[in-house]
Amino acid sequence: MISVLAQERLLGFALGSAITGFVVFEQRKCIYGSISDHQSHDEIKSQTREPIFARKTRSEFAHLWNKAVDQTFGPVIESFSSRGW
Repeated sequence: MISVLAQERLLGFALGSAITGFVVFEQRKCIYGSISDHQSHDEIKSQTREPIFARKTRSEFAHLWNKAVDQTFGPVIESFSSRGW
């Protein structure tokens, strides 16, 4: 049986990993956006560039992210629930 301290550490690790992944994703998005903006200024200004992550794509990504998190952590949550945690 897993001790309470081990459960807290596991939960902390999972939440920390998820938050770190989200922060890294957002930082990369900002970096790529700034690079894209810089390059677009060097190109012909009459050209318009479509954003990399449009609103529809953002909602699709959010849905896929939530689904992946549910599939990944679902068994862990069920395990904790079955033990009365």
